[in-house]
Amino acid sequence: MVIRILQNNYGKSKVRLLKVDRRNERHEIQNLTIDIALEGDFDAIHKDGDNSLCLPTDTMKNTVYALAGETEEIEQIEVFGRRLATHFLGKNPQVERVVINIHQHGWKPMKFDDGEHVHAFIGGSGETRIAKIDAKQDSETLESGIEDLIVMKTTRSGFIGFLKDAYTTLPEMSDRVFSTAIKAVWRYSNPDSAGEEVFDSIREKILHVFAEHDSLSVQHTLYAMGEAVLATFSEIDEIAFSLPNIHYLPVDMTKFGKTNDNRIFVPTNEPHGLIEARLTR
Repeated sequence: MVIRILQNNYGKSKVRLLKVDRRNERHEIQNLTIDIALEGDFDAIHKDGDNSLCLPTDTMKNTVYALAGETEEIEQIEVFGRRLATHFLGKNPQVERVVINIHQHGWKPMKFDDGEHVHAFIGGSGETRIAKIDAKQDSETLESGIEDLIVMKTTRSGFIGFLKDAYTTLPEMSDRVFSTAIKAVWRYSNPDSAGEEVFDSIREKILHVFAEHDSLSVQHTLYAMGEAVLATFSEIDEIAFSLPNIHYLPVDMTKFGKTNDNRIFVPTNEPHGLIEARLTR
């Protein structure tokens, strides 16, 4: 009997990196978590225990630190990820594909009456900037995005006219609190198009649409955000969203002999709806 390996990959996960740019009095920091996966000619490793083509995952970890140390400045995660992928492909002909995922964790300078501190920082929100580099010897795909960008609007959102059956208890709401933790990932038509300015502009566009859109459902707003990004940024081929519906439920104040005029809510985390879609032109 012949056993075939249909797919395999291996790599190093959760490589943590803190880089400090000390060139100026005002320091900059970058806090990353990096996952690396290699695919290629690794049949002999599995079948024969032949490790001659196996780059140790510990070496992958060390490569992250070595390449990060080659530059004094803080690189955009897309640029650093592409450098890593190019290194692994260039040094390892047995590797056919490199997939690198990077999460950037936010830190902000501490602020006092006399302004921002030059070397003391405080952790930001749970929002992370993300990038995925999927590189082969003859092609490269780059995706950027954000996740855990927690947002809320207190009006201009509703959910009415939905399908009802024997088990439906959800009341219709024409004016509700709408909150979600945005995960948005977009793919560049040309990886060279990725940059800080484009990233910031796309993030701002998503937030602006969320704030101003008259939402008839989470799906309705998801589509509006994606439509706006694709209409504005020609360098983006497609965009995907994952939006948990973080519920803020009106409290039944009649139990206390009072009226709740859409002002008092109880936050809930689970269970929650999860709305996802990928959009392209």
